[in-house]
Amino acid sequence: MVNVGVVGASGYTGLELVKMIINHPKFELKYLATSTGDTTIEQLHPSLKDVITKDVQKATVESVVDSCELVFLALPHKASMGFAKDLIDKGIKVVDLSADYRLDLDTYEKHYCPHEDKKNIDQSVYALIEYYRDELKSAKLVAGPGCYPTATLLGILPFIPYIDSSIPLFVDAKSGVSGAGKKLSETTHFVTINDNIFAYNPLKHRHAPEIAEKIKKIQGVDISVNFVPHLIPATRGELVSVYAVLKEDIDPIEVLKERYKDDKFIRIREKPVDIKSTAGTHFCDIYASTNGNALFVSSAIDNLLRGASSQALVAANLMCGFDEEMGIPIVSYMP
Repeated sequence: MVNVGVVGASGYTGLELVKMIINHPKFELKYLATSTGDTTIEQLHPSLKDVITKDVQKATVESVVDSCELVFLALPHKASMGFAKDLIDKGIKVVDLSADYRLDLDTYEKHYCPHEDKKNIDQSVYALIEYYRDELKSAKLVAGPGCYPTATLLGILPFIPYIDSSIPLFVDAKSGVSGAGKKLSETTHFVTINDNIFAYNPLKHRHAPEIAEKIKKIQGVDISVNFVPHLIPATRGELVSVYAVLKEDIDPIEVLKERYKDDKFIRIREKPVDIKSTAGTHFCDIYASTNGNALFVSSAIDNLLRGASSQALVAANLMCGFDEEMGIPIVSYMP
């Protein structure tokens, strides 16, 4: 058994990690922490009453080192890097769900803040599983992709060789309210989001440079990304549609099937995808079609799982030499 911990257990992604780890055959949940501690996991998440009883401590590097071989950091950006650098120095494997290690230094500092751990940022492995599987097996520090970039990249990457890169990608993305986190804001207030849908940070959202950077790293192509996220009146789930211009004729479904033929958590759909079929699972469902040289690609994921926590758990499985699917949810919340 591998002793693991979750720092940031009070949030939605922390809860999803706990739910999966307690049923994991090879991970032992030894440590739970928040910035304040002095509570229990059942008090933080009443849904876990009579499921798990465990104290939640105030997070410290020393307590993680004493308890864990691997730790998940379900913390906001800025908070993770200050904590992670000391853990890495002490030999603890780290899976970070924040943005702090998922971008090149220049990109991060342009869109977030000055970085406090420049020596480790280049050592991190981006946990887009289907494209970094081999690197994750030897990683000591893993950076979880953003939820929107996960769905976008899994959908569009197979088509980059066939796309006219002189024409920008247009990404229309829609997410459930849980993607905004647990803290209440005006836009996530029930009165605002109920029976409503709206864009936020259109063309300025900081996931756009993440998408563009990873396309360049993985496929070697520079392409402009116009990204527009929307909030929808759903708890969880994410639907991303990408529009591009092709430079040659292709069969889009065959392109997807060929690229993902060995990837058990990618499902190629013959009809447009929906968020309900992936809710509660690690699956990414993808559909694509063409009209002349116009390409439409649509991906659906659970933003809290494939977009965060289950992707982190798969990365941890690979880091520890376990089967990729170990402890990973596969049955959707239907109906």
